[in-house]
Amino acid sequence: MRQRTAWQALGQNPLKVLGSSWPWRSFAYLLSGVVFGAVAITVLVTALAAGVVLLVVVVGAVVLLGVALSGIPVTRFERWRLRLVDRDPVQDPHRSPDGAGFRAWLRTRLAEPATWRELGFTAVSATALWWMDFLVLGFALVVPVLLMRSPVDDPSAWPVAVLGLCLLVAAPYTVTAWAGARAAVTRLMLAPRDSELGRELTDVRASRARLVDAFDAERRRIERDLHDGAQQRLVSLNVLLGLARHEAAPDSPQATQLADAQQQVTLAVDELRELSRGVHPKALTDHGLAAAIENLAARSALPVNVDISLPDRMPVSVETTAYYVSAEALTNAVKHSGATRAEVHARLHTDLLTLSISDDGAGGASPEAGTGLVGLADRVAAADGRLRVSSPPGGPTLLHVELPCR
Repeated sequence: MRQRTAWQALGQNPLKVLGSSWPWRSFAYLLSGVVFGAVAITVLVTALAAGVVLLVVVVGAVVLLGVALSGIPVTRFERWRLRLVDRDPVQDPHRSPDGAGFRAWLRTRLAEPATWRELGFTAVSATALWWMDFLVLGFALVVPVLLMRSPVDDPSAWPVAVLGLCLLVAAPYTVTAWAGARAAVTRLMLAPRDSELGRELTDVRASRARLVDAFDAERRRIERDLHDGAQQRLVSLNVLLGLARHEAAPDSPQATQLADAQQQVTLAVDELRELSRGVHPKALTDHGLAAAIENLAARSALPVNVDISLPDRMPVSVETTAYYVSAEALTNAVKHSGATRAEVHARLHTDLLTLSISDDGAGGASPEAGTGLVGLADRVAAADGRLRVSSPPGGPTLLHVELPCR
């Protein structure tokens, strides 16, 4: 799985960090922080002093206003620079101005808590963070070099040189670790708060959940209509055809035609039952997730090992999401992976359902490949869950889903 942050790189596989780009990215992040911090503190202190001196005239107030708003450009650069060690972008917390023009923009910015939080971050960064970046770089790179030079002046100081060599070897880890910690602090301070995101995100999530629920309800209605309506009529028609065939002469053309018609109706009933089962499986409604997935595995073209142990029934939305994720994953395994076997594993941990579907196929599954992963991710996200995919070229493929059961 591709690491998204320097912290993940250290936590998942420390031995591979040396051969990756993370130490270099971390070094660039800290070095740019030192340079930018030194420039920022110089400019801000100069502007603040000039504003106080010129406060007796209007110019001083304008300068102080610029200092108050300085956090906006500073943090914009920080969010851009953060991508060196954190690939997930930090969303801009500022909302659009209430009107057109500079006054509307200024009024909106001064009323936003994000503006003042960004000013606080700028003050912390200018007075402390860049100094810490400087000290870490010095300890990781400069101090080891100085220690390694000690035997030049004093040959008996070779143990100090060994210590310096050890510190230099550890420098990539030191730099990457501090860069990850620095990035985490920056993200914590600059990421939008829930209140600043407004109701839009909440409304979108609620709307998406309502659409999924409505879609599932419609699927169940269609399944009932197919089962109680068209399917029953076809069964009745099949019975009538059988009676008519019984009354016709055994070798007559009418008997042959009725037999053909009865065979076609039987096939139509079987296809309708299969379609009805795919729209919303009756086993899922009547017996729960484990029984439904076992039925799904029994009809699969692949041998599927089902290992599901659940203490009780779960919410309908959770069971439905888990079922269709399993169905789509097994369909992909049959159509695209060339797998010879698959496995479905599910457990309930307190209030979290974990579902894993794996196969021994060729791997390489990705959303861009058009295998339905985007739709699965949307369905899982609508249930407030998470979906992770591991499918390296050559396989195996693993879909891991976590669904809250609150």
